[in-house]
Amino acid sequence: MSNIHPTAHVAPEVELGAGVTVGPFAVIEGPGVIGEGCRIEAHAVIRPYVRMGRHNHVHPHAVLGGLPQDLGFDEATETYLDIGDHNVFREAVTLSRATQPGGSTRLGSHNYLMNGSHVGHDCVLGDRNIFASNVALGGHVQMGDRVFCGGGAVVHQFCRVGSLAILQGLAGINKDVIPYTMVGGRPGKHYRVNLVGVRRAGIDGDRLKAVSAAFRRLRNKQSLDDLPDTPELAYLRQWLAAESKRHGNLGFVELGRGDD
Repeated sequence: MSNIHPTAHVAPEVELGAGVTVGPFAVIEGPGVIGEGCRIEAHAVIRPYVRMGRHNHVHPHAVLGGLPQDLGFDEATETYLDIGDHNVFREAVTLSRATQPGGSTRLGSHNYLMNGSHVGHDCVLGDRNIFASNVALGGHVQMGDRVFCGGGAVVHQFCRVGSLAILQGLAGINKDVIPYTMVGGRPGKHYRVNLVGVRRAGIDGDRLKAVSAAFRRLRNKQSLDDLPDTPELAYLRQWLAAESKRHGNLGFVELGRGDD
């Protein structure tokens, strides 16, 4: 059974899983899906066409599935926000649904978005990412897994951020961010491998050496062809080969000469 506060509003078109808790004055509009064990706190708003997995925690005044902030969007268009499992949305977090008919803004599982963070329309995020307060992603941003974004970091629309990257607080990102790297400044600049992050992910020894060697090669505009085919380099090669509007037009965030 779900536990819905008498002052909350849950539309009849919403499919609620077992054990959902809805706090005072929360609003869940339909149609939509709220998976089992989710907790929707006081004054949170879930807009139509949100499909949420299990055991997510939505804090007060968060708004999930709002209309895209796109002046050309027709409000009658059916688009979605798809959310995985075990995510945390702190106070005043906002996520927009997609712009194209049948399209989806997508968020994986075990992400933690701190207060005031924003994920724009048509973004695609992986798992276990952490956003500090007031991070903002423009539309169509693609983000891998285990990325940490410092407070106030901003990512321009259509940029890609590779897995295990870390964005310094207040970083201004207008180009793609290479996996496993640290980026800071405005405009953003790569300055070293994210050693702490990759080690915490269990990447060490020869695998870590291969990541460091790849960073040096990229910094010097050299090929990665003769480097070992570790899981990390396989992902990096695939990521580098993928189509990207920001990479194609502007290149990657500049690779600095920092210690790697």
